[in-house]
Amino acid sequence: MLSETMQDALNQQLNMETFASYQYLAMAAYFESENLLGMANWMHIQTAEEREHAMKFYHFINDRRGRVKLAAVAAPKTEWASPLEAFQDALKHEQKVTASINRLVDLAIKESDHATNSFLRWFVDEQVEEEANVDAVISDLKRVGDSSQGLFMIDRELAGRQPEAEEGGEADE
Repeated sequence: MLSETMQDALNQQLNMETFASYQYLAMAAYFESENLLGMANWMHIQTAEEREHAMKFYHFINDRRGRVKLAAVAAPKTEWASPLEAFQDALKHEQKVTASINRLVDLAIKESDHATNSFLRWFVDEQVEEEANVDAVISDLKRVGDSSQGLFMIDRELAGRQPEAEEGGEADE
């Protein structure tokens, strides 16, 4: 069973992952309004991944005989000055999620909650990948600067992103 402290912290993380999904959806809408459909595609896939992350927390809390307590999801930002600014905001949010996951690991260690610690290892590794993926797009956007041709090429590249296959071949819902 989960301690009340761990249960509350995991529920907060579930809310953070849900907000992340919502924020990426807002970014997808922004990119669609700018006719940057490749970037919108990238964000739609990110939205689905974040929802899957939230559901992993949902199922884990229930599997540990805890209680899922859904909270209000804050309204996301909906306007950006540029694609670069949107991806920079995405990176800031991923860094915030990484810090939160790290605090959960610290709490699991403090409470000698080995099951939660084991569960969180996947998220620790995932956050390294999440930050690296967003950072790579930021680097490309900085490299092309104000070049419309460069932006076009990056948008086309991001259009090719495909959803990743879930581990074990099953969706976590």
